[in-house]
Amino acid sequence: MPIDRLVLILVIVIATGAATLWLGALVATTFVVPLTWLALLPLALMVYIGWRVIADRVGNAEDDHYDGMK
Repeated sequence: MPIDRLVLILVIVIATGAATLWLGALVATTFVVPLTWLALLPLALMVYIGWRVIADRVGNAEDDHYDGMK
């Protein structure tokens, strides 16, 4: 990958992250919400992702390598 394409990707990612933080701060200042509720959103997302990963590991038949062995 050429260095100019890598730099362009990094600039776009950093600019997008900065815009997201700026818009998030803008939205957060318009609402009077306790910080506890804002902390629960990432926690709920992590619990959901963990739940999906565990459900996929338990329910996936391809991961059961030793089920057919005697």
